[in-house]
Amino acid sequence: MTDRYTDKPFLRFVDAWVLKAIGQLDEATEAYCKAMVPQLEQSFGTTGSWEQIVETQMKFGPDLPAQILEIWESGKARFEEGNGEAADPRQFAMIFVDRNFGRA
Repeated sequence: MTDRYTDKPFLRFVDAWVLKAIGQLDEATEAYCKAMVPQLEQSFGTTGSWEQIVETQMKFGPDLPAQILEIWESGKARFEEGNGEAADPRQFAMIFVDRNFGRA
């Protein structure tokens, strides 16, 4: 299996942004994203937090985090009820990004 981010390094930040929107971003990934801000700023010729850069590049609206959280919460309950196991937030983020943003 190839690494999801090999040819699309920005995808890592989009996935992380979705995880943050649902309150599931782990500390290590957040630290990585923060550490990469200078490279993101240089690559995109802008300034701001990694979250702001993702929002600008992806043209995300201000209501999107709440909408994603609502989808996660309702879908998580249905998944757990139907499968008898906890939903995986990372899997959710990757599927959500792939379906809605064409793998960024």
